[in-house]
Amino acid sequence: RLAKWLEDNATRIDLSAIPKDPGRVTIRRLNRSEYNHTVRDLFGVDFRPGKNFPADGAGGGGFTNNADTLFLPPILMENYLEAAGSVLDQAFANEKLRARILFVEPSDTLSPEDAARKILVHFSSFAFRRYVTDPEAERFMGLFKKTIENGGGFDQAMKLALKAVLISPRFLFRAEKDQPGNEPYRVDDFELASRLSYFLWASMPDKNLLALAAQDKLHEPKTLAAEVTRMLDDPKALALAQEFAGQWLGFDALRELVNPDKERFPEFTFALRVSMYQEPLQVFNALVAENRSLLELLDSNTTFLNDTLAKHYGIPGVTGSKLQRVALPNRQRGGVLGMAGILTATSFPLRTSPVLRGRYVLDELLGTPPPPPPPDAGSLPADDRQPDGLTFRQRLEEHRQRTECAGCHQRMDPIGFGLENFDPIGRWRTQNDGKPVDASGELPDGGKFDGPEALRKILLEKRDDFTRNTVEKMLAYALGRGVEYYDLPTVQSLGDDLAKNDYRVRTLIHGITQSFPFQYRRNDPIEN
Repeated sequence: RLAKWLEDNATRIDLSAIPKDPGRVTIRRLNRSEYNHTVRDLFGVDFRPGKNFPADGAGGGGFTNNADTLFLPPILMENYLEAAGSVLDQAFANEKLRARILFVEPSDTLSPEDAARKILVHFSSFAFRRYVTDPEAERFMGLFKKTIENGGGFDQAMKLALKAVLISPRFLFRAEKDQPGNEPYRVDDFELASRLSYFLWASMPDKNLLALAAQDKLHEPKTLAAEVTRMLDDPKALALAQEFAGQWLGFDALRELVNPDKERFPEFTFALRVSMYQEPLQVFNALVAENRSLLELLDSNTTFLNDTLAKHYGIPGVTGSKLQRVALPNRQRGGVLGMAGILTATSFPLRTSPVLRGRYVLDELLGTPPPPPPPDAGSLPADDRQPDGLTFRQRLEEHRQRTECAGCHQRMDPIGFGLENFDPIGRWRTQNDGKPVDASGELPDGGKFDGPEALRKILLEKRDDFTRNTVEKMLAYALGRGVEYYDLPTVQSLGDDLAKNDYRVRTLIHGITQSFPFQYRRNDPIEN
């Protein structure tokens, strides 16, 4: 009754009374993925130097672009020096990339210094995400001149100067200028261009964005909307699926962290792992590219498969290694909860986990996470093949009898049981260890279901929770900080617009880029 009273009263909060506060983002270091994408777009290199950097921590919202967790350990400075050298070595070793970098070279009418200055102004402008003047470039020109004076050639001198650009704080950090006073203020258009490009591309602004920023036109609503549409239509928008959806939906873990037992599941090959990762990636990318409904993440009658994954699902008629849209023959699968990658990432090496799968639905999809387990909660067996004849469900039900465990498990376990037809690597099954699979469940509110199809119907009834959570997740990713109480008016407005427009994903993306916290910031905390 207390929880119901709190819920009813919380929904009657006057959101207009909340102080208008866009929040403040700490100076932000490029994370590993952003570094990789940025040097790719800057110099055209096709390798990922950031893979050797220390792992980035996940902050508020669960994303690795959260400014408050992007520290700078000493080892990372060594990594930056090494990576800068590797990037330029690879670029200058490739004749096509070298020509792209040295787009002007010394000639009878152009001195080495003038050629170098043009190159440095050009690349440092993109690297620093704003137009750089000749005087600003003189600092890097000093390295160029020193190398020439010591007998170095033009290429060697340019590599050293460009290396200095790549280890400059103005490249490695995204800093926004403070303005006088404590009132919220709009970020300038170059800062807006960076916010936009790292949200949608996880990379630096391109020449269109910089040109509009220089004209102070980017923030104009129609211009900004047109740029967002252009950027979403660009292949680089795949980064939104890789970085945002990969971390939110959890399939990013398939790259390294997920490792089913090799003896129990020899079918889990590298090709299957890659295909599992690609399915949710391509599904989310198609939602953005085609402006489809976000509710398709909960339930859909199509997905993206190749021959490897189709065989794993028992779906005939799919050929080739490239993923393609495929109509699902029945309602067993559909949405992320029918995807083998998600199901594998929410299992243990030897068995499924109704607890992990139930928590995934509550936390990642509905945004209603259960509290953490008590310290003395105990553990469950690592294997679901038990010599005592009990099914794993029976063992879990015994565990749930403990008073300190019952509350959370009553919420998580029924949802996880509804997915028990999927084994630890996401294959459909009707039996487990020789016994029929029991995929029935009853939620605390009395809702009963049996199997994944019925579970998905219940989740669709909770679309308001899913919508609010999706808005909060994408807003947190776009802002690079956790969502706070003063963001509630923005969250509610974005959610209302999303529902009015059939939950189409571009409605949310456009809404975020036009929102107050995306376009504004403040200096010191605003006192209430």
